Amino acid sequence: MKKIKVELGSNSYEIRVGAGLLARIGLWLKEKGFSGKAVIVADTTVNGLYGDALNQGLTNAGFKVTILEVPVGEEQKSLETAGRLYQELTSFYAERTTPVLALGGGVVGDLAGFVAATYMRGVPLIQVPTTLLAQVDSSIGGKVAVDHGQLKNNIGVFYQPKMVVADIDTLKTLPQAELSNGLAEVIKSAAIRNRNLFNFLDINLERAMSLNAGVLEEIVLETARIKAEIVAHDERDLGLRGILNYGHTIGHALETVSNFQLKHGQAVAIGMTAAARISNKMEMLDESDVIRLADVIKKAVLPVEMPDVDIKDVLQAMRHDKKVLQDRIRFVLLKSIGDAFISDKVTTSLLGEVLLGKE
Repeated sequence: MKKIKVELGSNSYEIRVGAGLLARIGLWLKEKGFSGKAVIVADTTVNGLYGDALNQGLTNAGFKVTILEVPVGEEQKSLETAGRLYQELTSFYAERTTPVLALGGGVVGDLAGFVAATYMRGVPLIQVPTTLLAQVDSSIGGKVAVDHGQLKNNIGVFYQPKMVVADIDTLKTLPQAELSNGLAEVIKSAAIRNRNLFNFLDINLERAMSLNAGVLEEIVLETARIKAEIVAHDERDLGLRGILNYGHTIGHALETVSNFQLKHGQAVAIGMTAAARISNKMEMLDESDVIRLADVIKKAVLPVEMPDVDIKDVLQAMRHDKKVLQDRIRFVLLKSIGDAFISDKVTTSLLGEVLLGKE
């Protein structure tokens, strides 16, 4: 088991990465001074797979535990579901010191995190991510939110967890599509910040796709380290943290116009490739790096070409992106693999040219 510290002053916390960690979380909470009650929030699938192991570890450490189960699906990230969880916390007589453990992927992490941040003005949050995407991205950094209307994550707060525990064993039950989904964020992190990690991925992605435990642990550890360092420099997403959106400007637009038929990782993969081509056309990124990035993305069984969508709809969707500032679309671009920056100099004509695949 290895540890990474997210340095945020009084809000600092550890990310623990390794295999067989679920059963040890109760003891770690006890060491940190927690006692009494504990609440696990999980969806029906993850609860069936890992709820017992986490529950048993907490019980063995002396906690009185309740599991709050929610159905599977993005639609559960709602104020309605949050309201039900508030009621169940009240019925359990949860106190201001009662830890809430978010066991699951990004949906449960966001939902349980939002509930923990707002119940009694904030109770301790422990993130226990069980998908690769959540382990390397959404569980780290304190962004928690629910959806409202047709808008994703538009009601939320920054609320840092007390601990993040990434148990590599939980990745063994992921469908390959979900593994690829998470690898998109891993590749993104390497592309913007760590060429050495990118080189490691280039060599080892096939082993990662085969669920090699050692490779997965290294990938989660190093990607989490990148996110932790960026968050430590920019907790409130006012500057440097923006580079984490590499591939997301086009990616989010593609998700929208495809009516979310494209998975997040697939859309981001296409967005990363397009942003690399833009960087190349603006004479910043060498053509060899564009080709290499696309090759690594393909190794993760992710797409690199635009799907059959109306480019005008994609451009329109980008105008609604939260990265638009003063009517300019801010793009994360690359100078080289491992070196990203934010630019508002991407013209609509260049963007259209790249999306249409014109040379």
